[in-house]
Order: sequence, then C-alpha cells, then structure tokens
Amino acid sequence: MFDYGDRTGYEPISDTDRKEFHEQGFLLLRNVLTEDHRAALEAAVDRVYAEEQAKGTTKKDGTLHLLGFLERDELFGELLTHPIAFPYMWGLAGWNIYTHHNHLDVTPPAAEPEKPYWGWHQDGYRQNSDPETMDPNLPRPMFSLKVAYVLSDLSETGRGATKVIPGSHLKNSLPRPADLSVQNPDPEGTVEITANPGDAFIFDRRQWHSRSTNLSTITRKMLFVGYTYRWIRPLDELHPDVNGEWYRNRTPVQRQLIGEGTHTANYWGINWDGYVDDEIPLRKELKERGLLDRNIPWLR
Repeated sequence: MFDYGDRTGYEPISDTDRKEFHEQGFLLLRNVLTEDHRAALEAAVDRVYAEEQAKGTTKKDGTLHLLGFLERDELFGELLTHPIAFPYMWGLAGWNIYTHHNHLDVTPPAAEPEKPYWGWHQDGYRQNSDPETMDPNLPRPMFSLKVAYVLSDLSETGRGATKVIPGSHLKNSLPRPADLSVQNPDPEGTVEITANPGDAFIFDRRQWHSRSTNLSTITRKMLFVGYTYRWIRPLDELHPDVNGEWYRNRTPVQRQLIGEGTHTANYWGINWDGYVDDEIPLRKELKERGLLDRNIPWLR
C-alpha cells in the first residue's frame, strides 16, 4: 500500500543502534513513515477522534488518550509489523513478544496555563516493585518497550512532546520534589524529544519520562505501540472479531502480536515437551531468514 522500497521488517538492526538504546534508553528514528502513510494515519486518527468526541469520551480540554486502539482501523493493525520500526522490536526484545499496551493520543493546544504537576514516571506499574531486588544499584528488567509514531509537527519544544532523561532507565529511582504545589524544574539532563511528522522514537519502559504541556497552536497527534513478552499479561484489552475483516487481514506474525497462541505453554515459547516451539510465527519467520542468533539471548 505504501512504498518502503525493499524493506520487509526483517532487516537486523545495527550494533550501533543496539548499543545506543542500551546506553540511553531510547532511540529517535527519522523518516520512519512515508508522507502518504503518515497522512493516511493522521486521517484515521482524526476519524477516531471525532467518533470519541461524539461519544463524549474526550476530556473537557479536548485531549484523548485512547487505549487499545489497534482494531479501530486497518492501518493501525499494519503498524504491528511496520517495515522500519518492527526490526527494533524483535531486535531488542526477541521473538516471543506481543503488544500488551497501545494508545492513541491527541493533545490540542492548552487553553490556559497548566497547574503545577509532576509527571515523571517509569512504565510498568508493579513491574517496578514485584521483581525488584534490595540492591538499589541493580537496574530492574526492561520487560517491555514502545514505539511512538509522530504524526504532527513536534520539531520545536513546547508542543506537548514527551520528555526523557537519557540513561535514566538504569536508575530505579528519581528524586521527587518535596512541594508539588509549585512548578518544579525538570530533572537535570531532561531532553524534550523534538521530531518531525513521520519520525518515530523507541523507548525502554524503564526510561524516566514525562508528558509536557502543549503551549503551541498545533494539535499533537501520536500513536504508541508497546511490545512485551508473551508470558506477561496484557494491560489493554483487545477484542478482535475473529470473523471480521480486520482479523482476517492479519498475518500469522501479526496474530501472534495481538495475543494469539496455541496453548498456555506456547506463551512461554515452548511446547508441552519442554522444547522450544519453532512454529511460533515470529520465531519461525526469523529462523527461516537465518536471523536467530545464539549470541543474543532473546534471539536464541
């Protein structure tokens, strides 16, 4: 449908990108979406936004944070295996993955100055407590990562872009101001991810990050698709109609990515005999292409 040349979604990422991601906790990728693809996605977002507005589910200020949006359009389902972004998902997390959490965000310009808030956090909720050790110097496991597709112009600061602290994914805590009733400065090292329409960025769920206020005249439009291991429960609920067109159009790998599996052990990457299940669609695809790598634990 959209021209990405000979890109298939199964081109290995570079050692340089992997190293930067592991050190910084995020990667900014330029020109991930072709302009016609970006425009089509924006039109789909506008349609969904209008539908949610009609249902009264947008906030009073017009913002929309819609979870589990993938089934709302064919184009959203295709993002699961985007030919440029998808290699970073399996390249950084492996073949036993699926999407557990995805959200569509529309943030109109702020009508008035926002009250003081402290939005810095790591994703994962109890994943930040349940597996933690008593050693504060031992980073928590990554568990998941997200790709964020930029549909609007975030090339300048002040347009509601995500803020991150590069390298903070290796720190289990972030000092919190004592007085949250006043506006506090951002932590040292904060970077606001400025990006052009069609860019994308990928971030480790442990990355300390925060939303920001849209002080511009441009409405921020973003699509976030999160990937985690299939043995972790979903955060968002997907209810695909297995008899519907959207589901019929999904490839075997995309069906794995929306949570399909053959039995409970399959989600752990094995058959009941305890051996690796080579029929898991993404593993099968990578194996046939010679992309499994015993030197990379998650690609064994």
